[in-house]
Parts: sequence; structure tokens; C-alpha cells
Amino acid sequence: MTGRASHAFRAVLVFSVVALTGCARGCTSSRPPIHINPSMFNQPKVLPQTASDFFYNGASMRDPVPGTVPVGGLKEDSAFFTGKGADGQFVATIPEPVNEALLERGSQRYTIYCQPCHDARGDGKGILYQRGNVPTASFHQEKILKYPDGQIFDVITNGQGLMPSYRWPIPAADRWAIIAYVRDLEHKRLASAPAAPAETKSPTDTKSPAETKSPTEPK
Repeated sequence: MTGRASHAFRAVLVFSVVALTGCARGCTSSRPPIHINPSMFNQPKVLPQTASDFFYNGASMRDPVPGTVPVGGLKEDSAFFTGKGADGQFVATIPEPVNEALLERGSQRYTIYCQPCHDARGDGKGILYQRGNVPTASFHQEKILKYPDGQIFDVITNGQGLMPSYRWPIPAADRWAIIAYVRDLEHKRLASAPAAPAETKSPTDTKSPAETKSPTEPK
């Protein structure tokens, strides 16, 4: 290649590169863009909730095979997933070991889901009470102290009064963790409460039967 031809070839090459670069970045076209390195994002695929001409029912998403159960979906342990035993009654205690890990998890979940209304100590004086004077249950009242653990689980699951259901936001394992933490709050409050004073007898309680007879009663 002569010198003149070499210079011409270089000029054409530079012009082509500039032209292609300009069109790639600024030119409009009715055709799809050219991807030198196609990515999986742009490949043909089925998108959720879209139509499809391939399947007989026109839906791209496939229904599960009849009888399909997701992992962890059997829920054969009625007490764990409902708070009720085989007899349909609320279980008295948490159906899993209570340890430091469970209490720590319960403390975290309590702070997120329960503390805004029931406050950090469980007295029911959270943000709703402070700003709206909305009555919220205290975990330290006698009624809730007497609740079986399964009943508290049922309230968290299905809601009660102004309290909404937390069935979906809080998994069953975390509901039990919260209950373990609430019971720990209650036990600590009861342990720190002052002992009730002993009953004092009146002076008349120490008198003998003879001394307490009325004046008109025969001796």
C-alpha cells in the first residue's frame, strides 16, 4: 500500500468510527438498538403478570401443580402455627425452648412492631397514648398476666380491638419470640415489685373469748 493510499484508508477508518459513535449516541432509529454484548436483562423471557401466546390459557405465569406445598408450608405443628393444641384450646406456654437467642430476637421484633404502641416497658403508653390519648393495653395488667401464651399469639396473629393483625408482617417464630420477651418483661416487673405488707391485727383480735363477751351475756 502506497503512502497516499495508506493515508486515505486511515481517513476513512477514522470517519467511520466517528460516524458510528455519533449514531450510537445521538441518532434516532425505529429499529431496536444494537447491543455488541447482549445482557440477560434484554433477552427474551417471561415477565410476571403478562400475556403469552405460547400457553393455552394465555397467561405467562404457570399455576402450581395440584397438591404442591411450598417449603415450610405444611404447618403440621398446630400449637406452633396457631397457638392452639389438638383440643382447640390455647397452649399454656411457648411451644419451643426459651433461651437468650429467642429473647434477643423477641426484643428486636418488639422494638419494631410493639414498642410504638405499648412503649418500651409494656405499660401501654406509646406514641398513640402520648399524642392521641388512645388507650393501649398494658402487659402488666392482671388480665393479660393470666392469658395463656397461646392467647397472646392469637391476638398478635388476628388482631384485637384497635390492634391490627400481624399475621403477615411477623412470622410465627417471631411472634413466639415477642411473647417470650413480653413474659420476661412481666416477670422482671413482678420480681421487682415490693412485697405486700403483712396484715396487722386489731387489739380486739387478741382478746380471749371471755373478754369479748357482751355485758348482757351470762357468764
